[in-house]
Amino acid sequence: MRIAIHQMMSVDRSVADNIAHLDQACADAKTDAADLVIFPEMALTGYNIGADRIRQLAQLRDGAMVQSLRDMAKRHAIGVLCGFPEADGAQVFNAAALIDASGTMLSVCRKVHLFGAVDRAAFSAADALCPLVQFGDWSVGLAICYDVEFPELVRAYALAGADAVLVPTANMLPYIGVATRVVPARAEENEIYVAYANRVGTEGAFEYCGLSCVTGPDGVDLARAGNKEEMIFAELSKDHLLQVRHALSHLSDRRPDLYR
Repeated sequence: MRIAIHQMMSVDRSVADNIAHLDQACADAKTDAADLVIFPEMALTGYNIGADRIRQLAQLRDGAMVQSLRDMAKRHAIGVLCGFPEADGAQVFNAAALIDASGTMLSVCRKVHLFGAVDRAAFSAADALCPLVQFGDWSVGLAICYDVEFPELVRAYALAGADAVLVPTANMLPYIGVATRVVPARAEENEIYVAYANRVGTEGAFEYCGLSCVTGPDGVDLARAGNKEEMIFAELSKDHLLQVRHALSHLSDRRPDLYR
């Protein structure tokens, strides 16, 4: 499976302008033969835009915003994973929709761990992990930003049989260690691929740190962005996954009887 990550420049765009931007990115990713393009956390609206604006923009998962993602996925024949604010009754969730190349919605992930005032003012926390989902031949777990910093969450996906964890994020300075240390560690300790799609530029008081990456199950980067807007690509290989799992033994050597 070939993955593209579109590391976006944070600009105060309208939703319509963001949709046009994402649509062009889908076209670019498809031109480079990607099977899936991953966009950052809250890519459809912006992230640090204030709780009131998020509530105004939030839509149901079958609303027009997500339908636009489904349309572009089908039009370009490419899978899409993209963040958006999901309305559900009186609640709003920091969510991401995974859509296949036919435009079929495969899953909507809701953020489990809320980060600071920016999340807590605007969103409710999910009350369960997003179930694993099949994307082609791959079993994938979905997480959003801060979620990947909790080893229990990624380990739960690995124990459930995940081949990869896909992470839309909006990570800011000074927390570059998440991209450079945490993500490779999560991949290696769980013998899975981790794809981490971040922003760059400024949004309110946040300066996003970029460094989007795809890390292999041995903890080695397959692709790594810098601190500018760019698209990176990586090939995920089932053969490499099996080779690493034969060489490493973190999961099989666990002693869960001692951890309780």
